[in-house]
Amino acid sequence: MSETVTMVEGEAGAIGPGRLVLVVGPSGAGKDTLLRLGQAACVDDHEIVFPRRVVTRESSEAEDNIAMSPDEFRRAREHGDFAVTWDAHGHSYALPLEINDDIRAGRAVVVNVSRTVIAALRLAYENVLVVAITAPPDVLAQRLAARARVSDGNIADRLARSVDDATAQADVTILNAGSAEYHSRHLLRVIRSESWHE
Repeated sequence: MSETVTMVEGEAGAIGPGRLVLVVGPSGAGKDTLLRLGQAACVDDHEIVFPRRVVTRESSEAEDNIAMSPDEFRRAREHGDFAVTWDAHGHSYALPLEINDDIRAGRAVVVNVSRTVIAALRLAYENVLVVAITAPPDVLAQRLAARARVSDGNIADRLARSVDDATAQADVTILNAGSAEYHSRHLLRVIRSESWHE
């Protein structure tokens, strides 16, 4: 699996003052579920934004992305429509350029990204918080098998992918092995910079 990162060109200095909350973790950790619950809890809070990723894969119940064909994605990237792009698992991913406007306006932008973009985004934005969501290997395997998404490829390969880098670079780690509602409240408190006590 090859992963490449492309940042938007032409930005002068780190973008702020808002916060960029990067949610990372292995496939099957439940990132999209916790993000969906967090977004629902923030529906009336216009200071927290959950932008949809652009992916060269159809949207599904498991992932509410903006689908683009590879050619459409390439043209949009060349046109400068994305803040950051990366390739992983045979697909291309991007965050829309509009996140920069939200961050400049002081909002918190919460996004699910590959751990490979963490270093570049820490340089490009003033206020970056990395939240690693993970689960025990047996839980990951069960969730991936239940999802049964063809585009996930080989489940064993995805499980073998190391997540140590993401956890090592994380500011907060959430072990998502219990109630999704409980862990989504933890994520929400992190997003809002509120204290959390187990």
